[in-house]
Amino acid sequence: MPDIQRIPPAPESPLSVPARIRMRDGVLLAGDVYLPGAPDAADTAPGDTILIRLPYDKSGVYCFIPQVAEYLTGHGYRVVAQDVRGKFRSEGDALLFVNEVDDGYDTIEWITCQPWSNGRVAMWGDSYYGYTQWAAAASGHPALKAIAPRVTGTGLGEPVHRDPSRRTRAVEWGVTYMYPLTQFFDNDMLQWEPDWSRRDFAAQAEEFMSQVGARGLSYDQWYPNPVLLRRFPNGDPFAGRSVPSLHTIGWWDNCAPLSWADVERISQRPNWDAHHYLRIESIDHESYQLHEADGDRVADRSDAQIRDLLPRTLDPALAFFEVFVRGNGAAAELPRVTWSLAGTGEMRESPVWPPEGARRVSRYATGDGCLAAAPAPTESVLRWTHDPDDLVPSSVPDAFSFLLFAPDEAELGDRADVLRFESDEAVADVDLAGPVSARLRIASDGPVMDCFVRVLDVAPDRTALRIARGQVQLLEANDADPAVIEIDLGQVGYRLRAGHRLRVHVSSSDYPEFLPQTGTGADPWTWGATRPNTQSLVVGGADGFQLHFTVLEGELP
Repeated sequence: MPDIQRIPPAPESPLSVPARIRMRDGVLLAGDVYLPGAPDAADTAPGDTILIRLPYDKSGVYCFIPQVAEYLTGHGYRVVAQDVRGKFRSEGDALLFVNEVDDGYDTIEWITCQPWSNGRVAMWGDSYYGYTQWAAAASGHPALKAIAPRVTGTGLGEPVHRDPSRRTRAVEWGVTYMYPLTQFFDNDMLQWEPDWSRRDFAAQAEEFMSQVGARGLSYDQWYPNPVLLRRFPNGDPFAGRSVPSLHTIGWWDNCAPLSWADVERISQRPNWDAHHYLRIESIDHESYQLHEADGDRVADRSDAQIRDLLPRTLDPALAFFEVFVRGNGAAAELPRVTWSLAGTGEMRESPVWPPEGARRVSRYATGDGCLAAAPAPTESVLRWTHDPDDLVPSSVPDAFSFLLFAPDEAELGDRADVLRFESDEAVADVDLAGPVSARLRIASDGPVMDCFVRVLDVAPDRTALRIARGQVQLLEANDADPAVIEIDLGQVGYRLRAGHRLRVHVSSSDYPEFLPQTGTGADPWTWGATRPNTQSLVVGGADGFQLHFTVLEGELP
């Protein structure tokens, strides 16, 4: 049986005034109201408010909202931090994602009716409390003047489902079904880990629910027969009134593909695109940085470290709100894109992304493990074995904190089930800025094939840092006709230093970050009968494995 730790809400901050906010259906959501000034001499005059709606305990240590609120009130804002429906001190069902539009609207409406509110509201937050901003914006409330979502996406947490018209789909994260069994099971957080060596995850989920004596509403909604409830009016988060948005993405955020999908959708909505501002940082999901002192690269940040973190996470939003909430300054003076050139510590500005002048450059895999500037004239086939009993291990124990570990992935390329391709040394620095993608012709003797592609920077000391990645699941993989697939490897802003090389790894697993294939077509969450599969990749010729980079400066090796 799993070892379950139940984590209840932390004591409410003495800097705040507790509030219970009634939703349209009568459910009361718990909020903390922070006003500028000392608690015994608070400024109750009407002013601008920043709303933070989260499921991770508005009073807890994980998101350090009391310190965030103290920083924001120090800049003259009123702050409302709220537990979302069904979480911690809030009433209602713990049902992921689907209540946040209406609850966001009702909370903003409540704020505008308070004597300390001047009717102008902004929102800020990461991950799920970035998602609640997109949801509140979709509600169309006119008092919401600006949002600053970070490391999030409107498709956050959605399970992968098959489109019968397509032969490919995304590979399922290991965390997808765990999230409604831990963070979003009931009011408290229930912290537990499955036995990752067993692989019968569905059975372990049932054991967990039997042990706690209750079922998980969100889990049962998703598995085994998914019911996808509508998150947004008309199913589209960007169909209605637009809201000025400072949209922060991390180069190493595992949720970045969701963020970039929203960037693409916004680009097709002129009313949203007109005041969509992009900020791209060298961070992961938990805001660890590529360029960070070793003493700050710790799992449990001290109060002093948290307070040192606040300016870099909050000041960009405050500058944005100064224009769009307080009306000070002109929108035209704000850079449309602010981005980190990882490997340099520089933040750059651009009117568009990718930056003007960036060009596409292709490299081609060869049969002898090289990356060449031109494809070999004839094709050859490389093969490897996907063994469900010997999976390629994930390089970090927590994918959300990749840069906490900043792992050296070089040794993964020594495995027999990982194909490795490497370039020559760069003769001078090369700046990559824009999308990276791969085109592959693959096949398997099993019914389903997962294909993982990772791009790494290999330093002269032979350590290798992952800088781009993507993965796709191929259905009917044992069809007589091998499939030609495209894999989006994400966006990159990175300097490849002189003397460094590019390396590419191709494999069929990355466990436990992603659920592995059984080799028989059995559902990976349920598990079942397994067998090894022989996978194949074509190199050379018209359909040989090729990668497409976006180069801003320099010559790719």
